[in-house]
Amino acid sequence: MRVGIRELRADLSSWVRRANSGEEVIVTDRGASVARLVAPGASGVLDRLIAEGVVLPGPGRSETPWRPASRIVVDGGISDLVAEQRS
Repeated sequence: MRVGIRELRADLSSWVRRANSGEEVIVTDRGASVARLVAPGASGVLDRLIAEGVVLPGPGRSETPWRPASRIVVDGGISDLVAEQRS
């Protein structure tokens, strides 16, 4: 189901009821999709594909937080470092 922003604003409660009943409402702005209105807890396309076994879920959150690598200090220039690593 697709609805333009103007029509959505004019009858918002009706569109919210439709989404809450299980319909997926795509909101458009000048014909381009800009948002999706779904019921809380509704499974999206990715959830459906995971349930069907088409895709695998990504790994869980890592126990150790991400930290940037420490800065590398080099005697000379970058080209010297690259040459050293290639040999």
